[in-house]
Amino acid sequence: MPLRGESLFVPRYDRQHKEMVDLLRERGITDPRVLTAFENVERRLFVPEAFRNRAYDDCALPIGCSQTISQPYTVAFMTQCLNVSEGDRVLEVGTGSGYQAAILAEMGARIFTIERHAELLMEARKILEKLKYDIASKVGDGTVGWAEFAPFDGIIVTAAAPKIPEPLLNQLAEGGRLVIPIGDLDMQQMNIVVRHGDEYDIKEVFGFRFVPLIGKKGWG
Repeated sequence: MPLRGESLFVPRYDRQHKEMVDLLRERGITDPRVLTAFENVERRLFVPEAFRNRAYDDCALPIGCSQTISQPYTVAFMTQCLNVSEGDRVLEVGTGSGYQAAILAEMGARIFTIERHAELLMEARKILEKLKYDIASKVGDGTVGWAEFAPFDGIIVTAAAPKIPEPLLNQLAEGGRLVIPIGDLDMQQMNIVVRHGDEYDIKEVFGFRFVPLIGKKGWG
């Protein structure tokens, strides 16, 4: 969906978009559903105009309110770890510009997303509605989850927490997955959590860096 005044540049964006998806394949993203979603969702629509010429670079970019849109590989890696199926109920903590929500919605998941910055959520809603994604969203503290719509088949947290928020564990469905970066403010490990009754299997993958998760069960 071209933005006003950008129609002449669409071929260039198309080429950069394809190169970005090819890079995801090279870096180990193998789930064809994830790759198809990345092919279908235009990242440039979720990037501020000042940074749109870098929309398909594999790097994080500022989106306002001291927040960022994560690098494409990180979004793809987290999405692949979540292992969503069509119709799954997924809670996203940290809407940001809406890119991660759009990727998951493109895969057929039912998305519930929480953002603590009203300004960011308003802009994300405009884009997501324009793209015809039916996504439930609200301004609030994502560290306490969204109990009204729990349990969730998947929960994805797009900011770093010092430890896994207990409310998110409690709102995870049986067999559901939680993907969340855990660590200090400089570096985190990606935690992939699978619920089995009252027990949780946790796998850690090292080497990620996110903005801090702010809230009652985050960094405060």
